[in-house]
Amino acid sequence: MEFRVIRYFLAVAREENITKAAEKLHLTQPTLSRQLRELEEELGTELFVRGKRRTTLTEAGILFKTRAEEIMSLEERTRNEFAHLGEAVAGDVYIGCGETEAMRDVIKALAPVLRQYTDVHLHLLSGNTRQSLDYMEKGLLDFALLCRSIPPENYHYIQLPYRDTWGLLLRKDNPLAAKPGIRAVDLRKEPVIVSSQLASRNEIQRWMGEYTSLHVTATYNLAYNAAFLVEQGMGSMIIYDRLVPCGTDLRPDLVFRPFIPALHSGNFFVWKKEHTLSRAAEILKKRMEECFKKMPERHDNRKIVGIGYYFTSCPIMKSLERQRFHYRAGGVLSG
Repeated sequence: MEFRVIRYFLAVAREENITKAAEKLHLTQPTLSRQLRELEEELGTELFVRGKRRTTLTEAGILFKTRAEEIMSLEERTRNEFAHLGEAVAGDVYIGCGETEAMRDVIKALAPVLRQYTDVHLHLLSGNTRQSLDYMEKGLLDFALLCRSIPPENYHYIQLPYRDTWGLLLRKDNPLAAKPGIRAVDLRKEPVIVSSQLASRNEIQRWMGEYTSLHVTATYNLAYNAAFLVEQGMGSMIIYDRLVPCGTDLRPDLVFRPFIPALHSGNFFVWKKEHTLSRAAEILKKRMEECFKKMPERHDNRKIVGIGYYFTSCPIMKSLERQRFHYRAGGVLSG
């Protein structure tokens, strides 16, 4: 399978027309059709439904399109990295990030380095933890900022000081808005909108206790669009604080109420073990280590042993208060 043929496939998938794709690729239509047939024979399945006016993807074609895009993205990254070998520090660095205010601290730490090395280009890919880890395993990300209670295994990590606070985003006219905080029992009959990953969040399951059955009306990946459902009374959203601006001109009818007892998630800046970073990525990693002391990576039966202190002499981060955390599997408890 050649990169050239993969590009041909993606062009047809994009145009949904072999003739138009052939024109853009500067190929004859019979040549392009032959190349696609040979690709289908190599894979042992049909990738296209060839209609009179449109050429659409089969189920196998949809799957192959996802893989083809990943392959071409990795090829481009590899070419860019080798193009800058032996030059001044330059290149692309990819960071996957969930929705969290901790990203503010990451950008504050990295901004001076990015200003210094103007040929280093940062690419942020928003997504949940599962997506970020998947992209890292495929070599499509250098780093990821993960919102979770404990760091993932087989990754180096830096614990950030900021902890996300769980709670409920709801309309001002919801009776629950009169409460200072939300308890698990309050959610028994409340229609809720939850993250697509919520079912796998151990800390949420423990917080819910005996009230584990939720009336879920919708799920979300990123919070911005889901807030429109809350505005229209379709349910209240389980979410981190400060992800959706409440009480502003943008969201005047929404309020956030924290969970009682308080529930927090940590934030981890991670990269793969035994993986060689590019020069540009290595410089950004060292900057993060300068600004945030690295947690000792000692594990014992899935527990993180010891106490981590997170403080810094980095001038831009001096405003961050020295914090102490105790860790145990599945939860973060304030010290």
